[in-house]
Amino acid sequence: MALRILVVDDNRHFRHSAGELLALLGFELIDTTADGEAAIAAASRACPDGVLLDIHLREMDGYTVAASLAAACPAARIVLTSSDVDDVPAAALRECGATAFVPKTELATADLRQIFAEETSVRPDRPGPGGRH
Repeated sequence: MALRILVVDDNRHFRHSAGELLALLGFELIDTTADGEAAIAAASRACPDGVLLDIHLREMDGYTVAASLAAACPAARIVLTSSDVDDVPAAALRECGATAFVPKTELATADLRQIFAEETSVRPDRPGPGGRH
């Protein structure tokens, strides 16, 4: 059975591209949302296996959204992403419940199957498969 993924990004083009990439990799795209409130609502309805979540959202930052998603769906693996890789504090990733961070420029080459399938969290202070930390 394919892992069910939610994509959260305020850029419509990125949501579409990420959805296509995930589908090509065999994931089931359950929804795409443009903001944190919609992501939390979508996750509470469907409790995805994984979430691909942009850090820099307009209304609510990705760390805040990740913490809410981790509380609502503790089994979901949350993969944070951003184009801005220079300002990603490891402590913030750990504290929000993220599984991994993958720069947007590396999504197509990262082993997303392994990152989303990991049973244990990959913390930023412990480099893990496919994720940049």
